[in-house]
Amino acid sequence: MARISFSYFCPASWYFTVPTVSPFARQRVAILGLFLISCLLLLMVVVDFRHWGSPSPQDRQYERYLARVGELEATDTEDLTLNYGLVVDCGSSGSRIFVYFWPRHNGNPHDLLDIKQMRDRNSQPVVKKIKPGISAMAETPEHASDYLRPLLSFAAAHVPVKKHKETPLYILCTAGMRLLPDSKQLAILADLVKDLPLEFDFLFSHSQAEVISGKQEGVYAWIGINFVLGRFDHEDDTESLGPQESVAGRRRTVGILDMGGASLQIAYEVPTSPTFLPPEQEAAKVLLAEFNLGCDVQHTEHVYRVYVTTFLGFGGNFARQRYEDVVLNETFTKNRLLGQQTGLTPETPFLDPCLPVGLEDVVERNSQVLHIRGRGDWLTCGEMLQPLLSRANASQASLNGIYQSPIDFNNSEFYGFSEFFYCTEDVLRIGGRYHGPTFAKAAQDYCSMAWPVLTQRFKNGLFSSHADQHRLKYQCFKSAWMYQVLHEGFHFPYNYSNLQTAQLVYDREVQWTLGAILYKTRFLPLRDLRQEGVRQVHTGWLRLSFVYNHYLFFACILVVLLAIILYLLRLRRIHRRQARASAPLDLLWIEDVVPIIGVQVGP
Repeated sequence: MARISFSYFCPASWYFTVPTVSPFARQRVAILGLFLISCLLLLMVVVDFRHWGSPSPQDRQYERYLARVGELEATDTEDLTLNYGLVVDCGSSGSRIFVYFWPRHNGNPHDLLDIKQMRDRNSQPVVKKIKPGISAMAETPEHASDYLRPLLSFAAAHVPVKKHKETPLYILCTAGMRLLPDSKQLAILADLVKDLPLEFDFLFSHSQAEVISGKQEGVYAWIGINFVLGRFDHEDDTESLGPQESVAGRRRTVGILDMGGASLQIAYEVPTSPTFLPPEQEAAKVLLAEFNLGCDVQHTEHVYRVYVTTFLGFGGNFARQRYEDVVLNETFTKNRLLGQQTGLTPETPFLDPCLPVGLEDVVERNSQVLHIRGRGDWLTCGEMLQPLLSRANASQASLNGIYQSPIDFNNSEFYGFSEFFYCTEDVLRIGGRYHGPTFAKAAQDYCSMAWPVLTQRFKNGLFSSHADQHRLKYQCFKSAWMYQVLHEGFHFPYNYSNLQTAQLVYDREVQWTLGAILYKTRFLPLRDLRQEGVRQVHTGWLRLSFVYNHYLFFACILVVLLAIILYLLRLRRIHRRQARASAPLDLLWIEDVVPIIGVQVGP
């Protein structure tokens, strides 16, 4: 009888089936699984977010590579969001116009405009040059606007017509105009301001036509090279950079050395501390330029203090003329005092250590003629050039006795242009990373070669395609002059390894006009920042690109959370339905079971 009563509690089928899982267990397992999926998706978002916020150096390098490739493509003039700007470089030998463009500012007040040189349909830079220089209009200033008309017409044909009225035009005059009297300078500029707006719709006013100083030109060149190298970028993770790459929480800027035919220039960033100048050197403050490239004076991340100096007469060609003047005067003086005939005839030439062995030349000054013959002694040449540096006894004096701000050679980087590149590359073929001992050995070997050997090598094409007879002739002198200027004049260590000689940066010329338009347009981003309004609060940490790349993860999280909620609600309804359905069965079970138990147990 007991077995019969027990069958009401445990049906026979239970002995042959797997026990079922309770709804509550299934609910806990489902919730746990959905929770784990949600955590996994959140982890993926966090990891990807951190990766987006701090891109790897490889990613940053690849992005810069793509940007450089994009700069070589034709400019899309159909893009109405692009802005344009014009800069006319009015030099001594001619004038050139450069057309630049940039997209809308990205809204980050810490970033500069992304200015690039415009390229035509053939992907060639949009630039045009005319000769002679604008200083040729000194006697006829009323024709100055006619002189520049071909350049502006050229630019007008490339800039979209709809953009003319908002395209700024800057006319910046350099060395040739500086030599003119102020009255003639003003007359030329006045004609430009009066007549050009009548013919062209560019954004142009009297303040946008000026004669810039050598200091300004140096600053613009410094801005241009650092912008191209990305040294003004602050969004990189500076913690991943070594002490050689960052300074005071931002990327380290580079200095520039530029030696032309007539002048020499140096520019580099110096500490912003006001104590770097001694009290006795107050006059040296004129050599400093402090400026803010940021779009707002409140943002000081782009405040720079640059030491910049121009040395007129210290270029390669002028230095050679000065050297020949000294040699001629000293030789004739010795001839008079000692009764010698040195240099008076080709048979008794002055032996010049700064020319290749056997090279014969003649120096003429007024009615005096000096016959010279090269003897190729590079070390002696350097010793003879040292007086031309005009150094002072002060420890911080450089060329011509000018005060030089100290340079931290252990944490600095320089780029050398023009003669610094020609001297190392055109003949010696060691341009690029500069190494003092290697350069000195190569220059010494070149000077010691016989002139016929050098000319034969030139004919055989062993030198650069840019080398010519003038380069071959004066390479010995110019290499010695460059070496003395760098190490004795500017006090660079002989083993200094952070000098890069270059003609192109990322396969393109870097003009000071790029730095000029960057400086002139530094306040333009304010227009875009004001238009952004409240939305700019988010642009510092959430870019549109981030939304487009990551919205799928957020959508997945929302879907999973919604699924969890719906599943819980469904389980709750099922549980209630089962509870209501099981209530009558329980009562029936009690009514059926209790009487049976009572009948069997009673006797």
